[in-house]
Order: sequence, then C-alpha cells, then structure tokens
Amino acid sequence: MRRIAYLTAIALLGPHTATAATVAEAPLVSIPVQDAFFEALRAHCGKAFEGKVTVDNPAAPGFEGRLLMHVRKCSDRQLQIPFHVGDDRSRTWILSKTGSGLQLKHDHRHADGSSDISTMYGGHTVDAGWATAQSFPADAYSKELFTTAGNPQSNGNTWQMYVYPTKFTYRLVREGREFRVDFDLGKPVPAPPAPWGYAD
Repeated sequence: MRRIAYLTAIALLGPHTATAATVAEAPLVSIPVQDAFFEALRAHCGKAFEGKVTVDNPAAPGFEGRLLMHVRKCSDRQLQIPFHVGDDRSRTWILSKTGSGLQLKHDHRHADGSSDISTMYGGHTVDAGWATAQSFPADAYSKELFTTAGNPQSNGNTWQMYVYPTKFTYRLVREGREFRVDFDLGKPVPAPPAPWGYAD
C-alpha cells in the first residue's frame, strides 16, 4: 500500500520540479501530425458525446449504463476529458503535450474526490502516429503500479485514441484483451456534472 501511495504521488508531481513560471516559458516543441490530432480533439472543447462499447473481448463487467465523454478543459498543452459510466464519474482522461510526444493518463477518483489506489496510469507515444490516431504503450510507472497491485497482465496495455470528423474511439489492447468504445461526435449531448475531484 505504501509503495502504491508513493507511486501515485510521483505520478501526480511529474518527473520535474520546475516552477510553473519555468514551464510556461519552455518552448512548445511538437510533431505536426500529433498537433493535428490534438487540435482535432480540442476543436470539440466544451462538448459532450454519448458512446457505446463496440468491442469487449473477453466480456468484463464495469461499463454498464450510459457512456459519456466530455471534452471539458482545454489548453494549448493539455486536454481533460472525463469519461462517465452511468452515475460513475471517477474517470478522467488527461492528454498532454510533453515536448517529446503525447502522454495519456487516467485520473481515477473516489466520490469524495480522493485519488484511487490505481490512478494516473497510462503511456506515452513512441512514434509520430497519425493525425487521426495515436497509441500509448504502458509506461514504466504504470507497469510498476500494475505489478504492485497484482495485475501484471496489464503491463502489456496499449491505449489508443482515434478521432475522425464524426467519431472518437477509445481502445485498449493487450494480449488476450481488447476493449473499445466509440462516441458519436456528430450528436453533442448536454454536458454532465464535473467528474469527482474536479470543480465546476
């Protein structure tokens, strides 16, 4: 438990201890196709969309109820996208430009706003990808977290995001497991409440 708490703290602090002013002054270095992907998603800022599970192999519980994604908070470097499952508002995808690619993190919270034991896992791009698709293999922090939590099979996770004019896809793949949710970008829906742990 202490090791998981330590890993969570490291993930939340990030790898650098630079001040906010220092980070703000750093040049924004990026790859054109990743910029295009990021901007295609940011174009939907403020909007929410309904989705459905299209692949769940092998089938696993936990995604019953209405599925909503909300492109809620946007800057030129980060997108915060809550993913609600019914009344469960515990999940937020955080997509960030790092200067060496794109990073995807999963912020998991409890209803009181506190962090779940398994939070801030995800990965970083290892190549340019495409303007419509990016892949995020599990990073070292995530593999350590999964192993410590007793889920070493998740060390092989790769998360993928696809954005097209009328569809956004979130996909998880690893050996023996595929999960996919497709969202209809052509039909915005009313925005849901803030995710747990985030202010309106």
